[in-house]
Amino acid sequence: MNAPDRFELFVLPDGVKKLTITPDTKIPNAATFKVEKEDHTLANMLRMQLLEDPKVLFAGYKMPHPLDHYFILKVQTTPDTTPAHVLGNALTELIQNVGSMKNKFEMELIRAKSEAQKIDNGEGEDLSSHQVDMDF
Repeated sequence: MNAPDRFELFVLPDGVKKLTITPDTKIPNAATFKVEKEDHTLANMLRMQLLEDPKVLFAGYKMPHPLDHYFILKVQTTPDTTPAHVLGNALTELIQNVGSMKNKFEMELIRAKSEAQKIDNGEGEDLSSHQVDMDF
């Protein structure tokens, strides 16, 4: 009914940039980033990753409206760096963290399949009460 077409959630229209940076004129070393066609998932992960950096004084985001598919991220840094620089670092670290988590998951999956195959062959222990311990 009132819901937009599904493709509008992720397809970037012609002439629209994925990321728009607006330097803040009132707060030193601060900027506002508008990220198109993303939601709380990426916004919250970015905010948390930014807050891990000691050079970031403030990081927060908002979603203006549930039917608008973008978020606004505000970042303030110490004078020795820029918001764009720390955002780039945060994105790089986030990509590395997700890659590491994916690798750990795949290794654990291979190990679990190997254990299951041993059980099928009558060789291994019963995994029905086995807990997976993944250290992130």
